[in-house]
Amino acid sequence: MHWYPLCFEPVFKTVIWGGKGLSSYKSMDVELEGVGESWEVSAVPGSVSVVSEGPLAGRTLTDLLAADPVGLVGQSVYEKYGLTFPLLVKFIDAAADLSIQVHPDDVLAASRHQSFGKSELWYVIAAQPGAKLVSGFSTRITPEEYEQRIADNSIEEVLCYHDVQPGDVFYLPAGRVHAIGAGILLAEIQQSSDITYRIYDYNRRDAQGKTRELHTEWAKEAIDYTLYPSWRTNYPDVINRVAPLIKGPYFTTNRLHLEGRSMHRSYVSLGSFVVLLCLEGEGWLCFDGQEKRPIRQGQTLLVPAAINQLELGTAGRCLLLETYIEG
Repeated sequence: MHWYPLCFEPVFKTVIWGGKGLSSYKSMDVELEGVGESWEVSAVPGSVSVVSEGPLAGRTLTDLLAADPVGLVGQSVYEKYGLTFPLLVKFIDAAADLSIQVHPDDVLAASRHQSFGKSELWYVIAAQPGAKLVSGFSTRITPEEYEQRIADNSIEEVLCYHDVQPGDVFYLPAGRVHAIGAGILLAEIQQSSDITYRIYDYNRRDAQGKTRELHTEWAKEAIDYTLYPSWRTNYPDVINRVAPLIKGPYFTTNRLHLEGRSMHRSYVSLGSFVVLLCLEGEGWLCFDGQEKRPIRQGQTLLVPAAINQLELGTAGRCLLLETYIEG
């Protein structure tokens, strides 16, 4: 198959906490109301990405994976995951607080849902003054105390709230209690799973006056009650160099901040596809002496494993996240 960097039609998700910020962020001609998520790369059933441009336009991600798995995801990824695409990549715009939630790990998700678990990474793109998110607990609690605090609506008292600003990074392994707060726009990279256990939803009611379902018992077993010394991910704030964010069992993510120059990236030894999210600015990429392909804020490209070297550059400023799976 003749591969090139793939751009997909975004899959927009309308939710009760969604806003309209994704329209301007992605420079769209139409205004989105109540859209909280833009799924950029997805093989989740019912929300599978469709190629938006080039000779493969109209083909789905799952179709392309079946047609040439090694060319798309790479030998090592194919050996580990077969014909299942392992990641889900999103932009999230929270106009209101998301529910307090947790995701199961691989073992629990496989036994209950025949699914992957869900570990994820958040990169804060924009945050209104005073915006906060939840990651972890502020004090150690037991499963029994958790259950009691859900019953008496006091769970918020033991959550760890974090003031955030653009550039903040949080890695959330499966089992970590978390929530995105109002006024935050972020990029999310995660295992390909849509399994969420809702712990607490502030007793909100929908248009019909109904509260949303909570998954108290399922979450009780999924939660990691450990109190960690730090919940944030620190990284070097460097320009025109690679800044590693996370090297985990499910994916590796780097931050590439380019200003007025190009950078060569070699993926020869990876055996993996690469996902590039443009968070700010605009730039270009090229491979095999081909014409430069532009990329701008709010766009996401999936670089097939068959393309194992890239040149990335910008005449101004371009901020990218680079994600792949190491063997």
